[in-house]
Amino acid sequence: MINILITGANSYIGTSLEKWLGKDSGKYYIDTLDMKDNEWKNRDFSKYDVVFHVAGIAHVSTDPKMEALYYKINRDLTIETAKKAKTDGVRQFIFMSSIIVYGDSSSINKKRVIDRSTVPHPTNFYGNSKLQAEEGIILLENGKFKIAVVRPPMIYGRGSKGNYPRLARMAQKLPLFPDVDNERSMLHIDNLCEFIRLLIQNEEKGIFFPQNSEYVNTAKMVKLIAEAHGKKIKLTKVFNPVLRIMGNFVGVVNKAFGNLVYEKSMSEYGENYRAGDLKESVRVTEVAELETTSKKETM
Repeated sequence: MINILITGANSYIGTSLEKWLGKDSGKYYIDTLDMKDNEWKNRDFSKYDVVFHVAGIAHVSTDPKMEALYYKINRDLTIETAKKAKTDGVRQFIFMSSIIVYGDSSSINKKRVIDRSTVPHPTNFYGNSKLQAEEGIILLENGKFKIAVVRPPMIYGRGSKGNYPRLARMAQKLPLFPDVDNERSMLHIDNLCEFIRLLIQNEEKGIFFPQNSEYVNTAKMVKLIAEAHGKKIKLTKVFNPVLRIMGNFVGVVNKAFGNLVYEKSMSEYGENYRAGDLKESVRVTEVAELETTSKKETM
């Protein structure tokens, strides 16, 4: 049995992984740990084979007043946790970083491709705090303590936050949606969880870039979401010229229709971690959301 500690109790990714591994409860023993106070420092890590560190602050604020807190949580706490894991004899430390270490710039007017030669260049303190955490924990690695850093693109799935739920709401309400020819690397939560399972199973170390097998076109994803709800939405290019002009100075346009991808070979792995294609992942996500909404309405 592999003993796993997930730091960051009630986090979206941590909770999802716990459920995913729970399907094979005879193989994995899982604990979660709340890192909101210093009590975690008194926890004995020696009984765990793996620490999966997801505790951190997500990209929710650009307020300069938050900068110190981002470094305290995303960088300092990560390094402290890794040091404790190493001291207590944990064999593997897996850190959830982000594609954001390459900067959050993506444009509706220009495709950006990240490959293995691309040097990380954060453009905000969220990305910089993640990169500095990576740099700090990699120094701790030795033959008995393996470090695996995961830099996923945008993650979506049941209960996810960020851009995907906003697109889902629009897909169910709008009769028209802009048909922009863009590409984004994305990762369904089930694919991420399976990838983490394989990292644990194979005792991997290094930096990893998991993504779906297909790049995602925003308009096509919105159409798939609408179809999952039995709704029709028409895609139109009539707004494209205006959107391309707006993309030069309106950030929300680039967030929705920007082009940002990992070169596909970066994300290949010796074993298949992708549970299904884009259409299937959207169907699974939206069916799950419908079931959750139905349960809330009947309570």
